[in-house]
Amino acid sequence: MKHRRPDVEYEFRTISFHRDTSRSEARQLLTDEAEYGRWELARTRLGMGGSRTVWLRRRIIRVQRTA
Repeated sequence: MKHRRPDVEYEFRTISFHRDTSRSEARQLLTDEAEYGRWELARTRLGMGGSRTVWLRRRIIRVQRTA
């Protein structure tokens, strides 16, 4: 019998960048979120007006009680 790994749960955060935001500014913000907030890139979307929407995710860690 194989041990099944519990389902992984994530929390999501959405960040929108205006079309005037430079790539380097966006990259710096996302790098900071990844390094200090433990967020990872989940999805990116480029809008019709040039705006960018980014979805970040991070794992939810449940702490189990001990008796």
